Parts: sequence; structure tokens; C-alpha cells
Amino acid sequence: MKVSEMLLAQLEREVPATRKALERVPEGTAEFKPHPKSMAMGYLSDLVATMFGWVATMVGSEFLDLAAGSKSETGSGAERLAMFDESVAKAREALAGTTDEHLMQPWQLRMGGTVLDEKPRHVMIVDTFSHLAHHRGQLSVYLRLNEQPVPSIYGPTADEGWQS
Repeated sequence: MKVSEMLLAQLEREVPATRKALERVPEGTAEFKPHPKSMAMGYLSDLVATMFGWVATMVGSEFLDLAAGSKSETGSGAERLAMFDESVAKAREALAGTTDEHLMQPWQLRMGGTVLDEKPRHVMIVDTFSHLAHHRGQLSVYLRLNEQPVPSIYGPTADEGWQS
């Protein structure tokens, strides 16, 4: 099996649980923070919605410069889900169109002129899946604190049993 196929399979395993979590973000909670040092729920849920798009960036460019900034938050859950669908589609297309040789090449995360991280693309993509799991876990806590059912992701929750 090619590395790109393994990464695409991992993407496909993560998509349904991520979508379920995003679908449960209640309208009107964009400014919610469980603590002053926490991210706002709108920012966090947009981050989760767009993280699969990072895969396409890693495949299609040599680096990402965080100093360039990021877009603002979406306005509604429907907009967030559309952004999620676009992010997933771009990741699928990038992984389907790349080679293992390309995935072995280095990729950089930068902040202006400073290289924050540099690893082979396939490692950075796997790290992105882990990073997504971290932020999706944060989002599940925010859901609980807003009286929303927490979806089953890797196992049952108090709200859902095992999901197929």
C-alpha cells in the first residue's frame, strides 16, 4: 500500500466524527470560552473545520507562513460545514494526486523568517491528524459545557454508544 493511500484512509476514518462534532456546535456560541485563556468556540470550531485543508497545503506547497495570518470566523453552522466539506475535498484531491516520493520531501512551517518545524510531508500530515484529534477533543468539552450531546469519536460517550 502506498503512503498516500494510508493517509487517505486515515482521513476517511476521521471525517465522520469530525463532521458530527461540528454539526453539534450551537448557533450563537461563537464567543463562548470555558476560561479566559481558552480559544473562543467560533475560532476553535472553524479551526477544526479547516484542518483537513492543511493536508492540501502540505502537498501543494513548500511551506506555510503563519505570519501571513488567517481568515476570520464563519457566521453560521451551515457556513462552517461548507468550509469543512471544501477542506475535506481539497485534502482528498491532494492525496489522490500525489506520489510517495513527493510525500517523503521536507515541508516547513514558518513564522516570518523563522522555521518553526520541518519534517517530511507524510510526517507533517500524520501530525496534522493528531493535532486535529486534540482540537476536536477540546471542541467536545465545549459541546458538553454548552449542554450539547458529545458524539462518539473513538468510543462511546455518555450521550452515544458505540458507532459503526
